[in-house]
Amino acid sequence: MKFFLKLIISFLFFYSLTAFSGTDISQDQYRILFLGDSLTEGYGIDEDKTYVSLLEKKWESEGRNIQVFNGSVSGSTTSSAMSRLRWFERVSPTHLVLALGANDGLRGLSVQSTQKNLEEAIEWALSRDITVVLAGMLMPPNYGREYTEEFEKMFSNLAKKHAVYFIPFLLEGVAAEEKYNLPDGIHPNEKGHELMKKNVQKFLNPLLGITTE
Repeated sequence: MKFFLKLIISFLFFYSLTAFSGTDISQDQYRILFLGDSLTEGYGIDEDKTYVSLLEKKWESEGRNIQVFNGSVSGSTTSSAMSRLRWFERVSPTHLVLALGANDGLRGLSVQSTQKNLEEAIEWALSRDITVVLAGMLMPPNYGREYTEEFEKMFSNLAKKHAVYFIPFLLEGVAAEEKYNLPDGIHPNEKGHELMKKNVQKFLNPLLGITTE
């Protein structure tokens, strides 16, 4: 509830600024929506230390005309993707970073159900000419070989089927590394988010016409 109240306040502030300044939202070159769970919302760390905020600061420091929206909610599954996408449609995103699925896997939900939810979100975004970047996720081996392999392949199969951009593993270099995670061993700490920022930036920069690091 606090998260959505914060979003509502942010949007009211944003639209009041554009109204009084006479600036049309269409003048923004890029508007990137990150749709994820606690890994992207930044569970356990300050909001300005998340990889999304770090990316935004990096682009701002370079004078990039890029606006960032973090529509991530801790504990969320892929079942919430469409409702949040429809809510964020008002900001007219040009790019969608779809980083959901971790909680589906941790709860042992069927891969078919997760795939259906992700596919619906991808198709919805593509039908509105939104560039989609799908972030993959892996499950720990204790979930069984069959489930973990099926879960991993689901993301790459979706990316190929719909010809969307693909980040194979959102937590590359971070997962299972004690120095990059909070004491719970699941959520990245500030150092972990710094590494995630670098990893995600490598995939996003080319899409935004950025050739420098």
